[in-house]
Amino acid sequence: MEELITAITIFVLATFIGYFVITKIPPTLHTPLMSGTNAISGIVLVGAIIVTGLADNGVVLGMAVAAIVLAAINVFGGFLVTDRMLKMFRREEPPA
Repeated sequence: MEELITAITIFVLATFIGYFVITKIPPTLHTPLMSGTNAISGIVLVGAIIVTGLADNGVVLGMAVAAIVLAAINVFGGFLVTDRMLKMFRREEPPA
């Protein structure tokens, strides 16, 4: 039971810290930072997959699945934003 309470506490604290850190970033820095956080989200994704495989409790399994879904959305969204940002800096080819 202590492990469950510890896991829930860490999850809630990480959620609050992540929310408050992200809301303090100015919009001009959001896109470059999102590109850089794809690696971190990938690590979170791998960790959540490992925890899912080791989960022996339904609540821990549910939290791990939620972490997988949220990290996958973050990675996918980060790549979309990065691709969109890079398209803005491409030079247009002159007409033939």
